[in-house]
Amino acid sequence: MVSFFTKYKIIFYLSNFILILEYLFPGSLIGCYLYDDCKLQPQITPDYLISDYIISSNHLYAFAILSLIGVFTYKNSKKIIYLIIYLIIISIFLELIHNFIPDRSFEYSDLFGNLAGVALVIIVFNIFKKYENFQN
Repeated sequence: MVSFFTKYKIIFYLSNFILILEYLFPGSLIGCYLYDDCKLQPQITPDYLISDYIISSNHLYAFAILSLIGVFTYKNSKKIIYLIIYLIIISIFLELIHNFIPDRSFEYSDLFGNLAGVALVIIVFNIFKKYENFQN
């Protein structure tokens, strides 16, 4: 399955495009589709509360999926460090840009969710990589 993503990098690029489109849309594209109300954002699970910090579960899932696809795509490439930097920068940038989009607002819980999704995948990837190196 991992080689599937490496072979078809278009999946990662398309995932990026869809995520950026969803972030830059004033309102919620998913809410428009599911509820016929672009102002209503669906909530997959309740947000996480970790030592007085709220982490948006929707944002965590979105960036974890994007990061996972990216890691599978560039797993055996020397460009993995650039991918990690890209994912961190885009997770911050997309949340900051909400200050300028109508019907959207910057929220720290969303930013923490974005960064947590990226960090979670990076940590798990590094654990598997160390285990893989230990096996060899």
